[in-house]
Parts: sequence; C-alpha cells; structure tokens
Amino acid sequence: MLKGFKQFILRGNVVDLAVGVVVGAAFGAVVNALVKDIITPLISVIVRMPNFSGLAFNIGRSRFLFGDFFNAVISFLLISAAIYFFVVVPVNALVSRARKEDPVDPTTKKCPQCLSEIPIEAKRCAYCTQVVE
Repeated sequence: MLKGFKQFILRGNVVDLAVGVVVGAAFGAVVNALVKDIITPLISVIVRMPNFSGLAFNIGRSRFLFGDFFNAVISFLLISAAIYFFVVVPVNALVSRARKEDPVDPTTKKCPQCLSEIPIEAKRCAYCTQVVE
C-alpha cells in the first residue's frame, strides 16, 4: 500500500502540480504587490480617491457598501490587466518566436512537362519520362 502511494507521489505530474501551486502562490503575491503598491496609487492620483470603501447608501435600516464592491472590481481588473500585459503577452511572444522554424530545403521539384512532384536529383520524370534539367 505504501509502495503505491510512493509511486503516486513521485509521478511527474504530481510533482509538477506541486511546483506550479507554489510558484503560482509566489507569483500571485508579486502581482498583488504590483497592483496594490504601484498601480492603485497611480489611479488614486488621477481619481483623487485612494479607497472606495467609504461609499455607501442606506435604504431603511440596510446599508449598502457599494464602495467595497467597486474596490473588488477595480482590484480584479487591475490584477487581470497586470497578468495579461506582464505575463500573457511576453509568453505568447516567446512561444511564437520558438515556433518559427528554419525553412527546410526542398526535396522535390515539379516536372516542367506534367507538373508532378519528382525528387530534386531526378534527371527524368518518373511519370511522363520527360528529361528534366
């Protein structure tokens, strides 16, 4: 029973998942710090209100704190934008560069008479027997 558990734990995908969770948590802390310490103060300079949590209205005895909702929406949008522009765009650029392959030298050519594909070294077409230069 322990042998099976050991094999399960030491599988590559379990270890990869564990590493991904730890790196993701650390990266989340970095993105949250970027949004909280850099981007949000820049927005507060423009809007002249650093925190919307004080915005509320009352209906009867109920108090609606819509400012907290605004804070959550703005935080979500800022974190999403930071992840997109600082992670997704650069990773997509790197992946597209990696996918560019060197042009492969052709191994065939077209017969000038019948337009069939023949090996590049061929002196005669295998289909129409035309001499090819």
